[in-house]
Amino acid sequence: MKLSTVLTENIEKIKSIILADDVIFYEFTACQKSAVMIYAEDLSDKVMIGKLVVSPLQNAQTLSNFNDFKKVVNLPESDELTTTEEVVEKILAGDGVCLVDGIDKGVSVATRKPASRAVTEPPTASILKGPREGFVENAQINMSLVRQRIKTPNLRYEKLTVGKLSKTTVGIVYIKDVANQKTVDEIKGKISKICVDGIIDSSYIIKNISDKKTSMFKQVGSTEKPDIFSAKLLEGRVGIIVDGSPIALTVPFILLEDFQSSEDYYINAYRANFSRILRLLAVVISIMLPAFFVASELFHLQFIPLAFLLTIVGSIKGIPLSPSVEMFVTLLIFEILNEASIRMPRYVGIAMSVVGALVLGETAVNAGIVSTPTIMIIALSGICFYAVPDLNETLSVLRLMFLTIAGFMGGYGIILLCAGLLTYLAGFDSFGTPYLSPYAPLNLNDLQDGFIMGFYAEQEKRPNFLKGKNKRRKNFDELEKN
Repeated sequence: MKLSTVLTENIEKIKSIILADDVIFYEFTACQKSAVMIYAEDLSDKVMIGKLVVSPLQNAQTLSNFNDFKKVVNLPESDELTTTEEVVEKILAGDGVCLVDGIDKGVSVATRKPASRAVTEPPTASILKGPREGFVENAQINMSLVRQRIKTPNLRYEKLTVGKLSKTTVGIVYIKDVANQKTVDEIKGKISKICVDGIIDSSYIIKNISDKKTSMFKQVGSTEKPDIFSAKLLEGRVGIIVDGSPIALTVPFILLEDFQSSEDYYINAYRANFSRILRLLAVVISIMLPAFFVASELFHLQFIPLAFLLTIVGSIKGIPLSPSVEMFVTLLIFEILNEASIRMPRYVGIAMSVVGALVLGETAVNAGIVSTPTIMIIALSGICFYAVPDLNETLSVLRLMFLTIAGFMGGYGIILLCAGLLTYLAGFDSFGTPYLSPYAPLNLNDLQDGFIMGFYAEQEKRPNFLKGKNKRRKNFDELEKN
């Protein structure tokens, strides 16, 4: 709907659309003409509106047409508005809109001042060495943290608006001539086709752009640290920053990324390699240990050393449950305690730990409901479970799958499930990138940053599996010829 030259009509139209008490209509006089400044009280900077818009208009010498109006409100981020819909959109985004009687156009000014928390260390990515900064819920602040680390003019930041009602700003970030342009275009196309009422968090984007939406394996990387995000951009990935979310996304994603830590690149390479091997071992233990223990008890007693077997037999004497049911029940209790500890108030967390670990566990053993080895196996599996926190969602499902098949088929079932899982992952991909890169298919160049990380001075090329145009980390200005 076009704006009218009659100010009162415009105000009535806008008020009929925005029925909110926190939207302020500040009316004043400019050059003997009625004017109004419209802004959302909690989203706009009132001091900036007064100094840069209202005060100059009140002191203006002439205001006969839109050109005079535009010259007075001459701010770097000001837009010309011609329709009521544009005015409403700007107001709800946090900008101020000024209308003057007798002029059928309005001017929006960037006076956004949304509530935002300070930049702090993210709770999910604590490190001993390296930057402590973490992303916040403001996309502008997040992008500034990235630009502090990557100051090249080739850094691109393209905005899209997603959500019919939320009108969420989604930024696509990449480095020109480093990122694969086909990947950039694919991401743009998928995000622009998202048709939902609202995007509240970046996880909404993940669910909409993933190719295999029913897979338990994630296809989009996520991080709360700008240094990790910047490093992935420098490798040739494409980043996604969602306004309102402290978690930034990166694509393509491979399984190896979850075993890498930003601290690996800030410490000695030998220690980093040792840590990566520990993470891999911890993942295997967390998934396989309960299943192997149950399979050994039910089908393969010869795998258990005689002394340990006698200890197990003595501990399970009088236990009413079968080994598989006993392990499943104990695992179920552990998962319930985990969910309760996460969602309970913090001051109750210590009491929950005491009740769960000491009282409940010891009482269950003394009562003969579960055995001591089962408690120990679940505890060790649970500790290893959090060595790679980004894989928690997937590992919990895999552990249950392996435990179930071990109870029915023993070690043969475990081997078959491992073969099926590896076959599935070998054919899995993320935006055209093999999920098991650089091991399947084997890429010798990319092994420099695999489970065994080479020295940084020797890593001259970017990962080949990203298929970027510029493959060299060194001699940036020299593009590699195809």
